[in-house]
Amino acid sequence: MDAMSQAGGATATAGGPVVGGQAGPVDPLVPYLSADFPWYGLDDGWTGRRYLVQAGAGTRAAGSVDYGSLGHGDEPAKQYEPRDMRKFAAVVTMARRDSRRSADNTGTLEATSASSAAWLAGSGLLAATWPGQLDRMLRQDWLDQQSSLAWDLADDLAGPGWSTLSLPVNGLPQPFRYRESEYGWVLAGEAPGVLLGAYGRGVSAYGIGFSTVPDLGAYTRP
Repeated sequence: MDAMSQAGGATATAGGPVVGGQAGPVDPLVPYLSADFPWYGLDDGWTGRRYLVQAGAGTRAAGSVDYGSLGHGDEPAKQYEPRDMRKFAAVVTMARRDSRRSADNTGTLEATSASSAAWLAGSGLLAATWPGQLDRMLRQDWLDQQSSLAWDLADDLAGPGWSTLSLPVNGLPQPFRYRESEYGWVLAGEAPGVLLGAYGRGVSAYGIGFSTVPDLGAYTRP
């Protein structure tokens, strides 16, 4: 698993040019469009809402984009809801990276793998479904604990904590590793040119499919 995944990476934020000390209009597509790999989302079988989640940069090079997520369905709650009835699925696309030097040239990073995508998906699920009644300090402790467990599980995709699920990618069946928990489900596998992860709740993983995204603008429309 790539060390940049465990560290979480640095979030790639979108922003326009700075002129006279004033930032230009923010375009949320900027980090997505700067990626050197194709983005994947749910295929045309999904007719619900689509939205951008986050694009992230690892430690490969300043300003690089190594992974990101596209959301489908209900967006994450902005505050605690006693009965969280949201239904959503998010697709994590991660670039394939070979073993490489870190940005500061002080060490070597592992190649990315399906385990990297699994950990990103697991972390995304935790961030989207954390127990809202916890105060800020307890929430962070909970996230740290659960993220550590997600790391261990992702590092053993062949283990008993995962099962095999075949899902279509660009119309062709592709094997994924899949697991469920009280918070939702997570899966991870491969696709042409990238590694794929996904997580969700209230949406059956057995009925979804993935495809490359020809128009990211579809994820910015209300």
